[in-house]
Formats: sequence, structure tokens, C-alpha cells
Amino acid sequence: MKYLFSLLGIGIIFFSCQSQSTTSSFISIDSVTDFSKYPSYKYFVDTTQEQTTYKKRFSYIDSIDVSQITYSSDGLKVTGLLVQPKKDGKYPCIIYNRGGNRDFGNNTIATALSRMGKIASQGYVVIASNYRGNKYSEGEEEFGGKDVNDVLNLIDLLAEIKKANAEKIGMFGWSRGGMMTYLALKQSEKIDVACVGGARSDLTIIDRPNMEKNVYAELIPNYYENKEEELKKRSAIFWVDQFPKDVPILMLHGNADWRVKSTNSLRLALEFEKHRIPYRLKIFEGGDHGISEFRTEYDKDVIDWFDKYLKNEAPLPNMEFHGR
Repeated sequence: MKYLFSLLGIGIIFFSCQSQSTTSSFISIDSVTDFSKYPSYKYFVDTTQEQTTYKKRFSYIDSIDVSQITYSSDGLKVTGLLVQPKKDGKYPCIIYNRGGNRDFGNNTIATALSRMGKIASQGYVVIASNYRGNKYSEGEEEFGGKDVNDVLNLIDLLAEIKKANAEKIGMFGWSRGGMMTYLALKQSEKIDVACVGGARSDLTIIDRPNMEKNVYAELIPNYYENKEEELKKRSAIFWVDQFPKDVPILMLHGNADWRVKSTNSLRLALEFEKHRIPYRLKIFEGGDHGISEFRTEYDKDVIDWFDKYLKNEAPLPNMEFHGR
């Protein structure tokens, strides 16, 4: 009988272990240790006859670990990136939402070493999705449709990462990634702070006909049959009342951005005003879509914002009208 109970105990342990492994959303985590095999490597290093070293502005790369990930999202295998500090610890988390569509703007090792890596080096676990239908991911991209779930499902994924403090989650999105951030804020209560750059808030204004023809029409399901409805679903300007009022949002935009006009952020800021949503808007004079002319300045703005509200847990600003 004792032998039987032992077998039963082993069976229970085995079943428990099997159950735990199958509930994981991670399919694979592949650490990247040799960056030199990627074409972008030469951008990050200086090479002499004696040695190859990281350029001064990329010296932080020695302090981060980079992994390519595959995870389950709505039953689809979706790829992405994970960048963490090498040093042991428990770190707040940032979900990075890429811009672009299809192969344009895909998260690559260059993304991990630059945008994601710079943030991770400041003491954050940074994770990103390539969205369904892109970069070896299964499924079909919908440009702000069901692919938003690929972002939201990263939230639960963070709980499986040893160094991640999944109770502290920020979100950072650029361009189309800003749209994805707005959509995620509408659907999730687990995001504590957000930052967006060059983000479109009103897709119903078609100021780039090629964008409609080659992106909206090709990626948004049943686009021409339900054009107005589908574009409004993806346009934050129409549902500001559904934004959380306890998530501070940093909005960055260049006013020489031809891809996404800065009026998108200006008009959305006015709506945030009406609904008393905590935000800060910074417009960079003569800044392009990537605000490349002010890269050092806005990098600091982003880190300061996340440090303030995520790492240091500063109280929310008083949005009631007040003062003398």
C-alpha cells in the first residue's frame, strides 16, 4: 500500500509539473550572445586593427541580455524580443510597441540593442511583440484589430520572467505603436504609465492616400465595407472617455513630421483636457517622425517619465482645477 501511495504521489507531482508547463505562454526564449553575426552590428561598434569595441553611446550594451522569444497569443505563435539587465534583481517592466506594418518597422536585434536596450540598461525589463502575421509570426495582421491582443498577452507573459516585477508595467509605443498603446490602455487596467511618440490619434483623416491604399485597405478586415467604423475603432480621438484617468501619458511629437502630423497629438491633448486625463505633451520644433534631431533630449524625457511614475511611484498629478 505504501508503494502504491508513492506511485500515486509521483503521478500527482508529474501531472502537476506537466500542467504547469502547458500553461506557460512562452514557447521559446533564445538568448542572443553573438551580435556580430547580424548586419546591424557594424552600426554599434568601432573597429581598429587591435580590437572591436562598442561606440561610447552604445557602451550600455555590455550591461544587457537580449533574447528572441516566441509566445502563444490567441493560439497563434507570435515572435518578439526580450531585453533585461544582466544584473540580478527585480525590475519594473515596459512593453515596447513597434511602429510600421508588416516587415517595415519589425523588431530586430538592432531594435533590441538601441531603443529597447537603452531603456533596459536603466533598470527595466523590456518586452516587445512583432504582432501576428509578421517576422515568422502566425496569423494575419489587422493594423490595430485582433493583433492588439498580441500586446495585451505580453502582460501575463511578464509574470513568467524571473527578473520582472509584473506589478509595475509601463507601455511605450511609436507611430503605429502609439495607436496600439492607446488601444491597450482602453482595454487593460494593468498598465501603470504610458509614453507615445509620433502617434496617430485620428485615422479618419486621410492625408496620405498611399497609406490608405497600401496599408489600411490591405490589412484592416472588410475595410471598404466598414471603413468609417473600422477607422474610428482605431482612432483614440473618438473614445477618450474610455481612457483610464489614473495612467499618466507622455506624448512626444515633431511638428515637421510628414508621416503623422503633430495635430494628431495636439487635438488628442485637448480631449485629454476635457476628460482630465493626466498627460504631458511635448512638441519638438522642426522634429521629424522619429524626432531624430532631438534624440538625446527625448530619450531622457522617456526615461525620466518611467522613472518618475513606474520606478519611483510618484503620486498622480492633481487634475482638479486648483491654486490661487
